[in-house]
Amino acid sequence: MSAPPRRKHWTLDQLATLYGPIEIQRPVSKADFMALAADYPNLRMEREPNGSVTIMAPIKEGSSHRESQLFGLLFLWNHLHGQGKVHGPNGTYDLPNGATRMPDASWISSARADESPGAEDRYINTVPDFVAEIRPQSDRLPKLQAKMRDTWMANGVRLAWLIDPYEEKAYIYRAGTDALEVVEGFEGKELSGETVLPGFSLPLAEMKKRD
Repeated sequence: MSAPPRRKHWTLDQLATLYGPIEIQRPVSKADFMALAADYPNLRMEREPNGSVTIMAPIKEGSSHRESQLFGLLFLWNHLHGQGKVHGPNGTYDLPNGATRMPDASWISSARADESPGAEDRYINTVPDFVAEIRPQSDRLPKLQAKMRDTWMANGVRLAWLIDPYEEKAYIYRAGTDALEVVEGFEGKELSGETVLPGFSLPLAEMKKRD
């Protein structure tokens, strides 16, 4: 009688690649979260105020291209204006409500930037002025919308964009109002940085899903 096949032992990297995003429901302390992130530096992880953790699936080619386009345009705008700091998708924020987040692109004004000793070697503990998230196909839109409203805006972000390339919709969140603006259709349209990022604009055609 032949022996039963050996059960494959998956690494966390493999699980995230095959089945991500992965949600860890049991509360994870901030210290354990930092240790987990250190053990798997190639994975993007976020932590909720209640300690639950989401390990995001690795980004596919299309999503990576859109994130790079957005970050590149934002970086160039900031380089020309020199008004603050830009962070890409690996920028990790410790927010006042206890959440740990990694937006696709973010900007912190000079007025908000943390210049205190030791800031270089810890997570970002300043609330950004601007945040942009691009929906990957693996993420549910309602969950991303809740993140924009209950995490970013609730913690003091001034302007936020949630871009859905699959439905060609962009959701604009502004501080001081619950009103949500929705831009539908990307061709020939752009998002404005308004008074938060004066002079910055994002051509939405750059965010379209490619055939």
